[in-house]
Amino acid sequence: MQDELDFCRILLKTGAVKFGIFKLTSGKISSYYIDLRLILSFPEALKKVIEFYEKLANSVGVNNFQRIAGIPTAGVPFASILAFKLSKPFIYVRKEAKPHGRERRVEGLLYPGEKILIVDDLITTGKSMLNAINAIKSEGGIVTDAIVLIDREEGAQEKLMEENVNLKCFMKISEIAKKLLDMDAINIEEYEKMVKI
Repeated sequence: MQDELDFCRILLKTGAVKFGIFKLTSGKISSYYIDLRLILSFPEALKKVIEFYEKLANSVGVNNFQRIAGIPTAGVPFASILAFKLSKPFIYVRKEAKPHGRERRVEGLLYPGEKILIVDDLITTGKSMLNAINAIKSEGGIVTDAIVLIDREEGAQEKLMEENVNLKCFMKISEIAKKLLDMDAINIEEYEKMVKI
């Protein structure tokens, strides 16, 4: 599909895919890294990526959630722009409660019983996402859906299903790796690192 091809071109143009030795948020060591924060420095690429998020949000159904929540830090700018585009209130989840003020983990207005769509850039094991879901639930929010651009396919979808949260991703890492290989943008060794053969 054209959208998937466009997304892979954006990853290449922005230099978002890197190979080496990287420690991920989950603590895992990976031979590749995808830095989607770089997209924020490319306005035209960002516009396109927000369109992809809109399609994911529409597949959930914009009437099926009242607010959009971003996960720090990479998910916050994408989620805030998406909330603006969809005319939905925006909230975000702190990594930890601040030790002053109201000592909340969720910033912004959240009323008990409201359905929240969680937005992040990509997902690996699902740990950050689950922490955010628990923070929102602890303040009375309901989470049934989460969207990300990339699923690194390391068990997050299954973990979220255990919490009755449906994860939708724009592309799986295996699909991206295949497209990049077909485009001659990566070699077979890099492809194998991405799909962990």
